Amino acid sequence: MTNEDNRVECPSRRGRQHLLTYALDMTRQTTLFSTPQTEISSDDYYTPAWIFETLGLTFDIDVAAPPGGIPWIPARRYYTMKDDGLAQPWEGLVWMNPPYSSPTEWVRRFIEHGNGIALLPTTKSKWFVSLWNHPQTKSVQVASSASGDLEFVRKGKEKHIMFPLLMWAMGDEPIKALHKLGRVR
Repeated sequence: MTNEDNRVECPSRRGRQHLLTYALDMTRQTTLFSTPQTEISSDDYYTPAWIFETLGLTFDIDVAAPPGGIPWIPARRYYTMKDDGLAQPWEGLVWMNPPYSSPTEWVRRFIEHGNGIALLPTTKSKWFVSLWNHPQTKSVQVASSASGDLEFVRKGKEKHIMFPLLMWAMGDEPIKALHKLGRVR
């Protein structure tokens, strides 16, 4: 769904059923890596629409989108693997749900940019510690491995994930929006 500005609008939770049928033509899609993608990979989980509805933000750019973007992510534009989101300029408010198989450079760039929201797994890694200890980041837990309370869209269906996730924010507007999702650290 788009408005007169051709921006994607988030549907209501009830009205998003048709979006769950959204499936990319996997014979043409490529990942954020260098090889053509012929099937859905372990990185192909898309953030559910209710997250964006709750945040109430419109992002200037989704820096790690699949080809064609995701229709329910309220971003004015997006970068795909072909665009190489890490090599492009990041401007304004960014949304980042990077490939979890190699998030280090994405996190570095997110911290460098300093204005946006990122969805990342909790992990024992240097990039996680750098986010956790950064004086300008705030986070909220949006999924725990025990509860399985966050369902991603995968292959057109809702799928639980099996690891804890934190949503990170940098910048005044994103931090304010993050409070709508729960207790912020």
